[in-house]
Amino acid sequence: MAEVQPLIAAEGIVKTFPGVVANDHVDVEVLPGEIHALLGENGAGKSTLAAVLTGLYRPDAGRVLVDGREVTIRSPRQGLALGIGMVHQHFRLVPRLTVAENVLLGDPDAPRLLRARQVEQRVAELAVRYGLDVHPAARVGDLTVGERQRVEIVKTLYRGARVLLLDEPTAVLTPQEAQALFTTVRAMAAEGKGVVFISHKLSEVQAVSDRVTVMRDGRVIGRVPTAGTDRHELARMMVGREVDLSPRRAAAPPGDVVLALDGVSAGAAGGRGRLEQLSLSVRRGEIVGVAGVSGNGQRALAEVVAGLRTPDAGTVRIAGTDTTGRGPQAARAAGLAYAPEDRNGTGLAPSLSVAENMVLTRTTDRLVRMGRARAAARAAIEAYQIKAPGPDAPTRSLSGGNVQKVLLARELATSPDVLVVCSPTWGLDVGAVEFVRGRLDRLRAEGAGVLLISEDLDEVRALSDRICVLHSGRIVLETAGEGADVAQLGLAMMGDRA
Repeated sequence: MAEVQPLIAAEGIVKTFPGVVANDHVDVEVLPGEIHALLGENGAGKSTLAAVLTGLYRPDAGRVLVDGREVTIRSPRQGLALGIGMVHQHFRLVPRLTVAENVLLGDPDAPRLLRARQVEQRVAELAVRYGLDVHPAARVGDLTVGERQRVEIVKTLYRGARVLLLDEPTAVLTPQEAQALFTTVRAMAAEGKGVVFISHKLSEVQAVSDRVTVMRDGRVIGRVPTAGTDRHELARMMVGREVDLSPRRAAAPPGDVVLALDGVSAGAAGGRGRLEQLSLSVRRGEIVGVAGVSGNGQRALAEVVAGLRTPDAGTVRIAGTDTTGRGPQAARAAGLAYAPEDRNGTGLAPSLSVAENMVLTRTTDRLVRMGRARAAARAAIEAYQIKAPGPDAPTRSLSGGNVQKVLLARELATSPDVLVVCSPTWGLDVGAVEFVRGRLDRLRAEGAGVLLISEDLDEVRALSDRICVLHSGRIVLETAGEGADVAQLGLAMMGDRA
């Protein structure tokens, strides 16, 4: 039987940046009709390899072959001309234009005089062919995140892509939207196209891929057929040790209410991200997870509790103290710790050192002794396994996982009664995810209450004792974390109260 020719292959790819070998003699190939998963920790070299394959980077050594022929890809446009396209995490669409207009925008091969009806017809054909539920005449600004992703896929297919690279494609999708994406990916593979699925979510890699290539420190550690492995083995290959990602629950019944919101409203009337008469409680020794699609009030909820936003109505009580509208210092004085989603903006100051960030929220101290700050930073670096040269290292020089560890180390140093934490493992590799989950579980066991706000349903389900689903600023579903039904949660995230 003749050997199948890969659609695209990388041989001995080397790509270096100042002080970093991002790709170290990497080999990978994608066969016709194959869904090939690319796994690895942050900094493993996945994104660099994808950038080389699509023409964003030129390799320092090695070669790229398309249909067995060596090619030099000087730009993403040239990559598309060769049939290689990529859908990035952050979509590149113009909100005020229609789906069809976005698909056509920037296409160098489009005729100058092309009727909108022709484009819309072609887009509609592609949507039906690959199970992509998008309307060609819809304005992109009116679409959900999942629908915008479909537009990006249609745009790439419209330009003739035979190999599609998807970078963390399910990061902001509901379970139903993720399943719809899997259906599309399988339809593409059934036609003989190749798909590279770059993801941190091991369960999804197992569900959709045919083969998995695992990278670590810029090298390929192993390549296995998906059917012949499991998530524990994949995690071990990624990190180099055993990893425990099993669900964690409270070991004892919860105690008294330590955080209470009663009838809280905030934001412009009818606006996106508004809270509407929201009531919610968290008890000592429990984690309450708040799930929802981005823009349904999560940020407003976190900021109201943290004292960064004054509600229009309702009350907030932290450990029995009314902190409504009294500001962040009052919230912290009452026993609150806050780890926002925006680690490098709201949470930490990237230009400051680890030591300086560790004392950044001690606004009541008129004089902070840097000797003590450095000592505290050294202790945090050891206790939280932070990979940093020392306490004086600027925070911006750290990886995402280590930045998150600095933030948690600072917030948990006060032994808070309540922790509000937003998307704590977003963008982190599997080893950092395990560590962060362990810290939150330990805080719960010590008797604190944790409000976990996240768009990642896997994260919410893995840690929460209770789950609340937020939609349009209201809680539309509350259920126990143990045994929570994924389909029911996903429907609620889309606004189905039933």
